[in-house]
Amino acid sequence: MPTSAAELRERVVAALAGAGIPHPDADAELLIGHVLGISRGQVQAQVVTDEAVADDAAARVHELVARRAAREPLQHITGSAAFRSLEVQVGPGVFIPRPETEGVAQLAIDALLAVASPAPVAIDLGAGSGAIALALATEVPHARVWGVERSAEAFAWATRNAEGVANLTLVHGDLGEELHELDGSADVVVSNPPYIPEDAIPRDPEVRLFDPPAALYGGVDGLDVVRVLSRRALTLLRPGGALVLEHGELQGSAIRALLAADGWRAPATHADLTRRDRATTASRP
Repeated sequence: MPTSAAELRERVVAALAGAGIPHPDADAELLIGHVLGISRGQVQAQVVTDEAVADDAAARVHELVARRAAREPLQHITGSAAFRSLEVQVGPGVFIPRPETEGVAQLAIDALLAVASPAPVAIDLGAGSGAIALALATEVPHARVWGVERSAEAFAWATRNAEGVANLTLVHGDLGEELHELDGSADVVVSNPPYIPEDAIPRDPEVRLFDPPAALYGGVDGLDVVRVLSRRALTLLRPGGALVLEHGELQGSAIRALLAADGWRAPATHADLTRRDRATTASRP
C-alpha cells in the first residue's frame, strides 16, 4: 500500500530530528520534493491533501534521508544551492554558498549600480561556485564581470554554473596573480575568502567534513588571504573603486585596521540580517 505524503513527511522529519539536523522540517520537505520533482510548497500541499506517494519514490526518499542523517550536506544530495534568485550547482570540492553571503553580494551590486559607466567592471576573487559573480552578472546585466578561482574542482563547478552568461568571464588561477590586463580599471572587487583561523575547527559536520579546507581556513588569524586581497585589489581598482570583503563576525575591527594600514579609504563594517558583522567595505584612494 502506497505511503501517504503526510506519513512520509512525518517519518522523515523524525529521522532527521533524531540525527540532530538543525531544520528537519525544511530538509524533509526539500528531500521529498527533490525525489518527486516538485517544489517545497507543492510537498506541503500534498501533505495537506494526504496524497499517496509511490513505493519506489518513498524508498528513494529514505535512501537520501540516510545520507542527510549522516550529515552529508543537503545541497550535495540535491546537487544545488539557492543563492538570491539563482540555483547554483554544487557538490564535492566546492564551497556551498550561504544565505549570509547574499548580503555581501548586495553590497557589491549596490556599488556596481552606482557606477556611471555604461559597462562597469566587477571582479570576484576566489569565486568558488561562481555564486557572487553570477549574481552580479545577472542582476547588473550591463556590467562586465570576471571571476578568479584557483581550485580545479571548484572552477569546474563555476564553469557549469556560468554556462550561457555572456557577461561573465571565469579565470582558473590564483586570486593574487591574475587579470593584470584589468589593473586600474575595475569598479568593484568582491570576495568571500577563506577567513577561519586554522585552529577554529567548525562544529557543524557539514562544514568540517565536506567544505574544502582551502575555502575555509585563512592561516593563524584567518586573515592571510585578506592581506593578499587588500594588496591585489588596490592594483585592480580605479581610484574611488569599491572593495567588498566577507568575513567572520569578530573580524571586522582587525580587517578595518588592516585595510587602513594598506591605505584604503573609509573602511566600514556591515552587519547581516541577523545583526552579525559580516562584511567590510572600503574605497581605493
